[in-house]
Amino acid sequence: MLCPADPCAGPDTACHRVITPRRCKTIPLYARLVRYGFRKHATYVWAALAGAFTNSVFGILRAYILIALWQARPGLAGYDLTDAVTYCFVTQAFIGPMQLFGGGLSIPERIRSGDIALDLVRPASLQLWTLAEDMGRAAYLFVVRGFPPMLVGAALFGVLVPTTPGRWLTFLTGFALGVVVSFGWRYLVALSVCWLLDDRGVAVLSLVLTTFFSGMMVPLHIFPGWLGDLARSLPWAAMVQLPTDLYLGKAPVLETLGFQAFWAVVLLGLGALGTRAIRHKVVIQGG
Repeated sequence: MLCPADPCAGPDTACHRVITPRRCKTIPLYARLVRYGFRKHATYVWAALAGAFTNSVFGILRAYILIALWQARPGLAGYDLTDAVTYCFVTQAFIGPMQLFGGGLSIPERIRSGDIALDLVRPASLQLWTLAEDMGRAAYLFVVRGFPPMLVGAALFGVLVPTTPGRWLTFLTGFALGVVVSFGWRYLVALSVCWLLDDRGVAVLSLVLTTFFSGMMVPLHIFPGWLGDLARSLPWAAMVQLPTDLYLGKAPVLETLGFQAFWAVVLLGLGALGTRAIRHKVVIQGG
């Protein structure tokens, strides 16, 4: 029996028991996938702690390099010495959650094995399904792999910490948008396996672009002239440089979040087109 009442009204209505539209299930489904992604990666706690140790050690090495640079050039890029050290350890904390060195998605392996065909017939978007799991992964690594480098930096050098709830909210929003931008880029790289026999070249190119243009090595504000303008306008800046500037309070909030949201929408839109293209490719190949 169909009922004209709101099918999402609640569990006690006859309509809810008879009709459960997809839109009623969408949000709980993706929320469960975020939880699943968190719990899935929580099983690899020792791997995450080993990564945190590695990031902390390299953070110490980077910090000494930046200290030497800022002692020679005080005020470089608009940062003082404490800003530079804080920048170092915040960006080290981003390596795991942002998956800055690439990977983090199982799509390439599933394309090679043919299991991607099963993913494409699910009653849910492949892209959103994968994004939800990746957000859970990022949340777990942010806690387990992100905090240790910050604690090491605070203990050895001293780092800045936001002092107001508004600053924390702004930073966490920028961080979340950075994760979405990172996912959007890595999703496109993963989909390229459908057209390439070997994706290692694309993976290496992605690693170089992300490392150089994200601000992972040095702040993009150091880059001179047109190179600096170009670097700050590319999507990789939204992954590291801009969230870190929000943490330090050195970026206009609305403009920065708008820039990140723009690239998130663009990359997710390209990912949706890519998903549609591989769906047609699977059908054409009869797989």
